[in-house]
Amino acid sequence: MRSSDQGLPSALPPIPVTVVTGFLGAGKTTLLRDLVRRRQARRLALLINEFGEVAIDGDLLRSERPDGSSAVQVQDFAHGLIAYGDDDHFVPAMLALAARRAQIDHVLIETSGLALPSAVMEVLQSPQLAPHFVLDATLAVVDTPLLLDQPAGHGAALDASALLFRQQLECADVVVLNKIDAMDEPQLLQAEQQVRALAPNVRFLELAYGARLDIRLALGLRLHQAGSAVHHHYTALGMPGERSAVLADQGRLNGHAHSGLAAHSHGLSTHRHFHEQDPGWLSFTLRCEAPQDPQRLQQALTAAALAEPILRAKGFVHAGGTRTVLVQGVRARVALLESQPGRAAQARSELVIIGYHPSRAKVAQLLTEFTGTDWK
Repeated sequence: MRSSDQGLPSALPPIPVTVVTGFLGAGKTTLLRDLVRRRQARRLALLINEFGEVAIDGDLLRSERPDGSSAVQVQDFAHGLIAYGDDDHFVPAMLALAARRAQIDHVLIETSGLALPSAVMEVLQSPQLAPHFVLDATLAVVDTPLLLDQPAGHGAALDASALLFRQQLECADVVVLNKIDAMDEPQLLQAEQQVRALAPNVRFLELAYGARLDIRLALGLRLHQAGSAVHHHYTALGMPGERSAVLADQGRLNGHAHSGLAAHSHGLSTHRHFHEQDPGWLSFTLRCEAPQDPQRLQQALTAAALAEPILRAKGFVHAGGTRTVLVQGVRARVALLESQPGRAAQARSELVIIGYHPSRAKVAQLLTEFTGTDWK
């Protein structure tokens, strides 16, 4: 068997890589969890990048693996942004996957909600990785209700998030409109128009009902392989029957009609180091040893998001006994969900808070006051 310069097997074709991007709380991890459930015989490796010290998303994805199965591998990348200039873990991790090429069919990389995917895209083309990997597609997941209804307040945070969101869209081949179950056709059309206005070179738009995307629209698109100029047309599967009329007139909603745009440049050299670009984005973790009342905690997080520029809150909460609750907050929209069966009970509660210049002290104070427990 021939070997590459890195001493890795090169007889097999390169491993396709899908990069999943999207702003904080867009639903990237939920979408990936569903793809893992429906992966069929595909052997997947997932690299999950979170902006925070506690790996919430990686834990959720690991819970979807079949017991004892090595067909789904999950690796966390915390404390920084994957593939950015000071990240010395990404290339070694990818080369380790390349060394196991015969056991991996596809790699999925979830970037942080505060990162541009162009960093990953550029490093994939480096001399070290290009012999072993090929970019399959870049997917940008969109929180569609938030796109249509931008909240008021915290102007600096909204300006910074809007800029980053637009840059993420501009890097994408495919935009996935998520959280659309309660939307009608005019709203979907408006969402598409807004995406096209923000990023006119996006190639395809797809719809994700129930955070579910047809796996053929996520894996195996081959948009960046040499000689692959056309994306195959698929009919969306698993879509509720009463919603299928939305796609009936392909000229009106262009999601599956496809735009016909030629391949576009992602501007791989345009990204900048995150902290050089805008140091205002902060992440911190708050913890509490006492059991929580989920309703009071939900009220506390909503109040904190209204008082401080918090854009994302997530974590696992100890709710008494063996009960564990998953917290998913996007701005002032906070959901508390019973954790998956089989997960070990939390000994304490941990919440990751992400925002634009949020005050850790004030958020901790609000959570303490509303819940009657000590958060710090």
